[in-house]
Amino acid sequence: MLNASHICATNFTYSHYRLTRCLDDVAALGVQWFELWGVAPHLHIDTVQEADLQSLKRELAARELKLACFTPEQCVYPVNIAAENPQQRAYSMNYFHRSLEICESLESPLLFMTPGWGYEDDEPDEARRRAVDALSTLAHSAEKRGVTLVLEVLQPRESNLASTVRELAGLVNEVSSPALDAALDIVGMAVGGDSVTDYLTAFGPKLRHCHFIDGTPAGHLAPGDGSLPLKSYLGALRDGGYNGLLSLEIAGGRYWQEPLAPMRQGIQFLREALA
Repeated sequence: MLNASHICATNFTYSHYRLTRCLDDVAALGVQWFELWGVAPHLHIDTVQEADLQSLKRELAARELKLACFTPEQCVYPVNIAAENPQQRAYSMNYFHRSLEICESLESPLLFMTPGWGYEDDEPDEARRRAVDALSTLAHSAEKRGVTLVLEVLQPRESNLASTVRELAGLVNEVSSPALDAALDIVGMAVGGDSVTDYLTAFGPKLRHCHFIDGTPAGHLAPGDGSLPLKSYLGALRDGGYNGLLSLEIAGGRYWQEPLAPMRQGIQFLREALA
């Protein structure tokens, strides 16, 4: 049953601070789960070395933090598994294969994925086919490494391949791999016009991870800074038997200078709502 032990902190608001500052703050707030956003300067996938990963493992262990999910940046970086350009698609595949290696080194059970996108003035069928092929290949590699991919929707301005639960379920079902599950992004769900119940119905136990944030409905705001009915969403998750983590993917420049305050606010909101 969902409770405060399911709260997961992240480094999404800490890109203007060293990662160790974020880890110190998370530990001080008494949270045991951590989702790592793979982005420079904290962990740049193209340059990180095994020694860096082992050092990070020691930093996590020293604070008794458990890595729940590795989320490589894939929206503002030139990464797109559905790209038409073969060089960009090859780079993107190498990027995620390297991400799987990083998951294995850091002992992360989950690798967070998005579906990519196709050109807006093209029919999406070919881009969708490329996304399915890419996800199938990556899921096969993930299964060998003991890692599970979790796939989320993007907002329509971000992707024309999966912005609703129906489209997301179509991708997951077509790949049909035990190493590809779904993630619920609260803002993506709200913008797509779907509900928590829709996700639970579509995926059941394959709904493995949740980015729990506020919005208007867009935005990745700290709980309480937006207008979404978050307590209602929590009730639906609990009633529906969701047993994954609630990860605070709080993001945006408004939080960069003082990242501790929104993280503390989100943790406090969840602790009170789940009590």
